[in-house]
Amino acid sequence: MKTSRYSTSRQKACQHCANAKAKCERNPANERCARCKQRGLLCAYPNANATERSKQITVGQGDARLPSPISLPDLPFNSLESELLAVAANNNANTTIPRTIPPMGQEKLLATYVADSPDNINFSNLDLVCPINADDIKNRWIQAYISAPEQITKDYSKSISAYIYRVLKSYTAVAINGHGILPFVHSQQMMSQPRDSPLTTCLSLARICSSPLPNNNDAAANIIQREMHSLYELRDSYNEETLSAAFQAYLIYAMILFFRLRLPCNAQFRDIMTSLQDLASASARQGLICAADQRRIRPRWEEWIVAEAKRRTLFVMYLFDSILSAQMGFPTFLGTELHGLPAPANKLLWQAATRYEWEREYNIHMSEWMEGFVTIDEFWPTPVDMGEISISRRRARVDHWLENLDEYGTMLYAVMKCTHGE
Repeated sequence: MKTSRYSTSRQKACQHCANAKAKCERNPANERCARCKQRGLLCAYPNANATERSKQITVGQGDARLPSPISLPDLPFNSLESELLAVAANNNANTTIPRTIPPMGQEKLLATYVADSPDNINFSNLDLVCPINADDIKNRWIQAYISAPEQITKDYSKSISAYIYRVLKSYTAVAINGHGILPFVHSQQMMSQPRDSPLTTCLSLARICSSPLPNNNDAAANIIQREMHSLYELRDSYNEETLSAAFQAYLIYAMILFFRLRLPCNAQFRDIMTSLQDLASASARQGLICAADQRRIRPRWEEWIVAEAKRRTLFVMYLFDSILSAQMGFPTFLGTELHGLPAPANKLLWQAATRYEWEREYNIHMSEWMEGFVTIDEFWPTPVDMGEISISRRRARVDHWLENLDEYGTMLYAVMKCTHGE
């Protein structure tokens, strides 16, 4: 059978140019076409042979090389998405879900956040500690049914609830459409994840919701819930890195069910939140801060990445919990169990592309915060017994923290500021 002129045309163009129906200067031999180079995108060729696929792909400033663990899968572009959509269409409960992230999604994630130079990232043997009672996280959802004198109710206005709703909904869209990377998942996490990890599988499955078939939300929800059930059942077998990824993946799944697939807030969703907070508790128990930070020395980059990503994921889960509580008519309580956890770090640390860059910024960070980093409780209501000097000092610390935030930190501060005031 002859190849159509359309497929022949696409074989001569890289994937980005083919999707945009733009002219492409095809050049698979380690070079990007002019259009992709101008946009800082990976230049990949869906029909390239195995030799071309195995070569390093250039991306980003200075034509930096992608670290060797990342390579394009041997699947045709969009084949996984098509297979997942077929599963949704047939609603076949016995179908095995492929365990690879779609190439297009992988491109979008890596093209922007790839490191300037390869670093040997090793997320094993992390020295982390948990300074809080992690079991209190597991009991978070139950607190709505149990009245305790130490609980502090948060009075969310309708505008703040709407703001949180829209922000978390946008995070869900990022996961589904592959438009960048989520603000609670670090770029180095994505680059080091094996193909069958909970996080890469999650971002693969999320693609079935990017172009949902008519009247097929139930099928997509069933697929996602089966994967969530499997994630939770295997929790005791995970190592530290996999457990952290499972917690992040489960949260993404839950937000997809709520914001995109419109799963109702009923007893089934309460079970989902109970499992999510159980995973959060187990992940937190393995460490939420770097032991080196307690000794006022610089930790390993990998330790900091995992601790920071865990805390960011945990804060997002608490915001999500508040939205669900409001939907069900339950009160939302201040997360006093998180007292003492560091607030989100500045964007220069979170977005550092190389180990050298991060270490340089962390040295500066430590010198600026000799008295200790800002903690999340410094944004909560001012204690009644706090004196004017302490209040002034707290405000100065918060002002300094605000100087160099990313969008995630700004969002979190806006929610707490508008909720608690000074």
